Amino acid sequence: MTTVLRVLVVDDDFMVARIHGRFVEQTDGFEVVGTARTGEEALALTAELRPDLLLLDVHLPDLTGLEVLERLRGRGDDVAVVMVTAERGATAVRAALHGGALQYLVKPFEYDDLADRLRTVAATLASLGGAEVDQAAIDRAFGAARAGGPGGAGGLPASLPKGLSAETADLVLAAARRAGEISASETAEQLGLARVTARRYLEHFVDAGTAEVRLQYGGTGRPERRYRVTS
Repeated sequence: MTTVLRVLVVDDDFMVARIHGRFVEQTDGFEVVGTARTGEEALALTAELRPDLLLLDVHLPDLTGLEVLERLRGRGDDVAVVMVTAERGATAVRAALHGGALQYLVKPFEYDDLADRLRTVAATLASLGGAEVDQAAIDRAFGAARAGGPGGAGGLPASLPKGLSAETADLVLAAARRAGEISASETAEQLGLARVTARRYLEHFVDAGTAEVRLQYGGTGRPERRYRVTS
């Protein structure tokens, strides 16, 4: 018999919560058991409904989603958490990672983006279902929690050069995906990075085969390098 994971959707925007709930219901092996619009309501419903998974927004009207996550862990609740938010700050991503969130998905996104992460969470939980697990299962679980499943978060290469962080790389890759095509300057402006830093990440994706670059020639000066995600 297939295990169905019970999901609590936490978002203060009613229409957004509805869309996310519909995405969950479209995905085999998942069902929505409730919706919360505030952090306090999320904490109460988690205790009452005992869901397997929270889709948790960062920006809520009372507590932040990160505070909800901290309180859940503080009371010993190990419910799986996927952050689903428009928040792209590296500080928030680090806090979610350190707080034990299994995935971090930046809005807006398509159905397949969420479905992939839901399936990764399901595979992680399934691999840890026994009383004891072997090292391979542990490695898979920790790899999924840190990098979003095989190949990394949202398609990130599994390893990064020294000086590049997985959290910032995920943000840069997400920005490039949303834009379709992006320059280092545009990336830096969106994410609050130095242009040279943004370019290091983008060039790494090119070297890893995750993105490609083309030269855009203007009227004067050097051509602009523009990047597009390919995988």
